[in-house]
Amino acid sequence: MASLGRALLWQLRPSDVEVELLAHTRRVVSRDLEEETGLHTGWIQNGGLFIASNRQRLDEYKRLMSLGKAYGVESHVLSPAETKKLYPLMNVDDLYGTLYVPHDGTMDPAGTCTTLARAATARGAQVIENCPVMGIRVRTDDFGVRRVAAVETEHGAVQTPCVVNCAGVWADAVGRMAGVKVPLVAMHHAYVVTERIEGIQNMPNVRDHDASVYLRLQGDALSVGGYEPNPIFWEEVSDKFAFGLFDLDWDVFTQHIEGAVNRVPVLEKTGVKSTVCGPESFTPDHKPLMGEAPELRGFFLGCGFNSAGMMLGGGCGQELAHWIVHGRPEKDMYGYDIRRFHHSLTDHRRWIRERSHESYAKNYAVVFPHDEPLAGRNMRTDPLHEELLARGCVFQERHGWERPGWFNPGGAAPVLPYDYYGAYGHQAHQDHAYNQLLGAEYTFDFPPHHEVIRQECLACRGAAAVFDMSYFGKFYLVGVDARKAADWLFSADVSRPPGSTVYTCMLNARGGTESDLTVSRLAPGPEASPLAPAFEGDAFYLAVGGAVAQHNWSHITSVLQDQQFRCQLIDSSEDLGMISIQGPASRAILQEVLDADLSNEAFPFSTHKLVRAAGHLVRAMRLSFVGELGWELHIPGPSCVPVYQAVMAAGAKHGLVNAGYRAIDSLSIEKGYRHWHADLRPDDSPLEAGLAFTCKLKSTIPFLGREALQRQRAAGLRRRLVCFTVDEKVPMFGLEAIWRDGQVVGHVRRADFGFTIDKTIAYGYIRDPSGGPVSPDFVKSGDYSLERMGVTYPAQAHLKSPFDPDNKRVKGIY
Repeated sequence: MASLGRALLWQLRPSDVEVELLAHTRRVVSRDLEEETGLHTGWIQNGGLFIASNRQRLDEYKRLMSLGKAYGVESHVLSPAETKKLYPLMNVDDLYGTLYVPHDGTMDPAGTCTTLARAATARGAQVIENCPVMGIRVRTDDFGVRRVAAVETEHGAVQTPCVVNCAGVWADAVGRMAGVKVPLVAMHHAYVVTERIEGIQNMPNVRDHDASVYLRLQGDALSVGGYEPNPIFWEEVSDKFAFGLFDLDWDVFTQHIEGAVNRVPVLEKTGVKSTVCGPESFTPDHKPLMGEAPELRGFFLGCGFNSAGMMLGGGCGQELAHWIVHGRPEKDMYGYDIRRFHHSLTDHRRWIRERSHESYAKNYAVVFPHDEPLAGRNMRTDPLHEELLARGCVFQERHGWERPGWFNPGGAAPVLPYDYYGAYGHQAHQDHAYNQLLGAEYTFDFPPHHEVIRQECLACRGAAAVFDMSYFGKFYLVGVDARKAADWLFSADVSRPPGSTVYTCMLNARGGTESDLTVSRLAPGPEASPLAPAFEGDAFYLAVGGAVAQHNWSHITSVLQDQQFRCQLIDSSEDLGMISIQGPASRAILQEVLDADLSNEAFPFSTHKLVRAAGHLVRAMRLSFVGELGWELHIPGPSCVPVYQAVMAAGAKHGLVNAGYRAIDSLSIEKGYRHWHADLRPDDSPLEAGLAFTCKLKSTIPFLGREALQRQRAAGLRRRLVCFTVDEKVPMFGLEAIWRDGQVVGHVRRADFGFTIDKTIAYGYIRDPSGGPVSPDFVKSGDYSLERMGVTYPAQAHLKSPFDPDNKRVKGIY
């Protein structure tokens, strides 16, 4: 389909990783391929215009502009009059403003692919066309691990330990050949090419997000396309349709023509020269599917590009090559990794269809910081779901789980079944309290319930709060080699006496952080219980963030397989609930519920015990993720509701409140605790992130990533995670540019408002523009500001947490 028209390349997206991927594609098609082959890829740099019809849309573009400054992407906010001067054929009467990116452009897919094939064959690759794949041969090794063995074709088998599934809408069929689940759907996706338009030559490409339409320059004509709320699903994907096209359904497509005519009125009098409607694959979160499939070693995905395959292809291709050759990509590709989806969802057809539809229909919607999907909800609920819903819980969706976001004083706000936004004859929900609360979040200012989240945070700091964390991943590592595996997997020394709990990281070979988690050493037990399997020797209980549980499971499993450790990973995530009681009153509350002495001497920080809570056996851990005195209770599913109710009853006289993850986000950033995949990613090392204390570098114990950390430490850190506070009460969410002494030195990864210190708090990695190491003195000596939507705000840099830097509160010292 793409080869029939030019492909767009926009440089700015609301993701730092995507900006880097797009920059690589642009370098390849605009420079590298031509230098290597002498062939022109068809790259045309005519610029790009983002259209804003309202203030919120322009605010979104200003956020992109600020992020672009950290990556050297030139962009300018233009007034309607300036836009008219740049694009005389445009109607600007209803414009709020535009964002102009002069170095955006288009490429010729056919020319680019031809040039890539020429470069690949020159380096020894072989390209075989018209060779259908009939099957994938799989073998099971001596350890019971399934691995790719060969590809079956009409002309014979190709022996190979590695296959990359880049089959687009047919990727699901190829996956099924190998027993691999590929969560995507096929839809009709269309554009039309107009007749010649006088004066359109050299005009920038246009994205009018509010009209859900794009206008792409095609010589002296325009291509018009977009994303409609009622796309046509291709229900029966045919393997005989490789270069076929569908008839265009004008009833569906007309809305794009109307939006285009409003923006460029001359189109009303311009004919259509050709229509193109072909099959395109779309995924549940509008991100590509990449990486090694968890079901089959050696089977990699490179599909589901949601009609952005050409502009993401260069960057994604490079990362996929690194993945295959070196075991992981260079950049943080978690957002594209197939392991971001829980295995229970990747073949759930209704969930895939609903979420893919919503992602398609909302592709041009403003990307707000706290948006949540309405499709595919209530897939995984924990035992406390109904109890919390009745108490006004507004849920977030992560990894299929419904987890508490915040608590609405106005009462219950259930998530209703998906209504397809009224498309396909569905009746759109009229009275949907959850959707109305979500709509109030559609702002780049503080949301209307900012004060509600503040009350949850201050209650935790002043008295106590209870958090339902049942959605956490809960694994047991047991077996003959469990201790040997734990030493290798975890950066911290977890081989401590039973009853200990250790906060640690898991690293990759490059020293990047694949996870942070807690690991608890278990005492041997000959009989299984709801809180531990039967085992002899060593065993460890792992608690990992629920949103990344599948990623953790797959990482650990791969390492166990690669190292041939004789041990087993057992997933008890669905069997156990977890509540956490945090705050200065937590000891007094829990002392009424637990049959154990909770004093510092009897129950020190970072330890765990099996105790009874209101008569029910639970595993109590003295831990904190918000910087307070507190305990986690890991509870068998049937016991969750009575234990929760007992805690709430005991806490009534102590000011105990329910709180959600919005409060956790604020409380944890205030304390300086890291969030994996925000502050801490697979391309960030613990040394850069200020987590050297989680690494057993002073010991002689080998662990995965150790050599990389030693090399990094010897060479000096080239970047460092720094905390910033801003006195002015302005909301920040991440992606803001970090200025130091008049130069951009990085961008904010995560930001939130700290209610206890009453300031905006932000974390971001900074570099020395001269390329030297980033020392603590370098951090302290700079004059900083953070740029939010084009406006800079003075900021203070901190090397320690601005709240309770001496960690007194977690020790119960108030």
